[in-house]
Amino acid sequence: MNKRFFSDSHTHSKHSFDGNDPVMMLCEQAIKLGLYSISITDHCECNEYFFNNVRKSIEASVMASGKARASYGSKMKVYTGIELGQPTQNKLAADDVLSLCDYDFVIGSLHNLKNEQDFYFLEYNNDNVNDLLERYFTQLYELAVDNRFDTLAHMTYPLRYIVGNVTKKIKYDTYKEMIDEVLKVLVRNKKALEINTSGLRQRIGMTLPGENIVSRFRELGGKYITIGSDAHRWGDVGSGLEEGYRLAQRCGFSYVTVFEKRQPVLLPID
Repeated sequence: MNKRFFSDSHTHSKHSFDGNDPVMMLCEQAIKLGLYSISITDHCECNEYFFNNVRKSIEASVMASGKARASYGSKMKVYTGIELGQPTQNKLAADDVLSLCDYDFVIGSLHNLKNEQDFYFLEYNNDNVNDLLERYFTQLYELAVDNRFDTLAHMTYPLRYIVGNVTKKIKYDTYKEMIDEVLKVLVRNKKALEINTSGLRQRIGMTLPGENIVSRFRELGGKYITIGSDAHRWGDVGSGLEEGYRLAQRCGFSYVTVFEKRQPVLLPID
């Protein structure tokens, strides 16, 4: 496996509400690991954008990634990105934050259902998980159709918190048709699917999504795969990348994608 092009395309600095460290520390760790690139993708939760002054945090993130690029650009590519959370829940917020600068990379994500808390805070039981997951995939489809992003992040995000909290086994086939509809939109719009490696260091013990969905994306004609650690601290930058690259390769992908000025750049796995 050619590690020369390993890239971490999902990281969070102190400019995310749940981040910890300066952008410079994330970049220094990435350089230490020998990464080809890092994308700084701080959170923009569109449903909280106006009353939590999220714009100020994103402006600071954009400025910090620019400074990091000036400092470290000769050693590694530093991409200015954003994680656009729940854009369909406040389209005015999404429009506003996307107009702030010429991003390299936009991640689309769904952390909470409309009028609900983040899945992290919900309580799960055998009676409510099916309803929550059906609503999740329905709203994820709406996000995909909205089409403001370059890659769809951590598909199956709720499983991070459901697995281990309920005894009911979550079966892929139960939601296969709903998942397929989301994947087909990505393929049609020439968007990427993310392999998020954060689950490898959490109780779920697998990537988000898992190999079955990544493989299905490829079967349906998916071309672009991004891989990200979803690091919220400097020590997790690059975590799980090798496993993510191997998964992509097993699913039939020869390239992993990074985005520069919103355009896909294919980097060989071999």
